[in-house]
Amino acid sequence: MENKVAVLTGAGNGIGEALAKRMAAAGARGVLVSDISESDAQRVAADIVAAGGRAFGVAADVSSEAAIKRLVETAESRFGPVDLFCSNAGIVDEGGADAPDSKWERSWNINVMAHVFAARAVLPGMLARGSGYLLSTCSAAGLLTSPGAAPYAVTKHAAIALAEWLSITHGDAGIRVSVICPQAVRTKLLEDSISSGNAASDAFAKVGKLLEPDEVAACVMKGLEDEIFLILPHPEVQGFAERKVANIDRWLAGMRKFLTRQA
Repeated sequence: MENKVAVLTGAGNGIGEALAKRMAAAGARGVLVSDISESDAQRVAADIVAAGGRAFGVAADVSSEAAIKRLVETAESRFGPVDLFCSNAGIVDEGGADAPDSKWERSWNINVMAHVFAARAVLPGMLARGSGYLLSTCSAAGLLTSPGAAPYAVTKHAAIALAEWLSITHGDAGIRVSVICPQAVRTKLLEDSISSGNAASDAFAKVGKLLEPDEVAACVMKGLEDEIFLILPHPEVQGFAERKVANIDRWLAGMRKFLTRQA
């Protein structure tokens, strides 16, 4: 991150906040902190500046392509060309196929289309310069699933599929792509989801280790340094995913048993 410009969405708290602060501490030329909450974004930016870094906080609704474009324009005008765009903002909507269209549309727009909008906004400049990094927070749910939260699981799968496509298509042109796929992390998103009665979030919070945001951020920084595609703060997810691919029917049966135990 030395002398690089980074834009982060959903960075007013949680993983995004921890990443923004670590990137600034690593010598970033500028960090644009964005969040749906302007006060949260500005607080994180102020913390970075107080620690000797360069940052600016703004509000952004990532479901709007125009808002994503404005983020990139703001970063470029203040710090210079964007070297890394971190699509971290996300939501957890529970329900199944019968969930209201509004939930499916909201999950699709925030968990998938925001990543598309980011790629559209920064890829032309990155391709012209022959370098750039796209980083997406996708969750272990995108590799495995999230019982009780179909809109979340499906859209996180789609976000990983998009990242794979971007890496395959633009990797030889100097574009690096990584996805962050943690399980439970102690964030406002998880706490709000549990308090709203989301059984899936509650179950996953009880399975495996509950990581702190800064632990995830440390893992991500190492992943960026090594330029690996799949960043797994919970290493056990690798084994879960391998078992899923090795025998999908057995994995599905195991997940049904898991649901029965949680009921």
